[in-house]
Amino acid sequence: MERNDHAQAQREADARHRLLDRGADQLERRPWQPAPIPPSAVDLIQFFLHSDGDRDAALAALQLLPAARAEVDQLETGLLFAARGLGLTWAEMARALGLNSPQACQQRLDRLAARQS
Repeated sequence: MERNDHAQAQREADARHRLLDRGADQLERRPWQPAPIPPSAVDLIQFFLHSDGDRDAALAALQLLPAARAEVDQLETGLLFAARGLGLTWAEMARALGLNSPQACQQRLDRLAARQS
């Protein structure tokens, strides 16, 4: 499994470089991204979708999808924790997410946390 992780990490790094070389390195930084932080996988995929991409760039964007999914999972986890910290109830959060019950919201957070560990 470790070998697959290294191979995936290398594919993602290569994909990032291909998109950065095609102009993604000129993307404006987000206020929450310090200067040495490169664009996120989500930003790089959006860059591809809004550029005159070619087949190689499309493959690079596709190779970044696992990283983009992980980024979105981290955002959702952080948002759920922040909302709880601000006093939102599980029921309020479930309604906002379109879930059927407070328990479904709690289970969603549990699944997200499990995927990240």
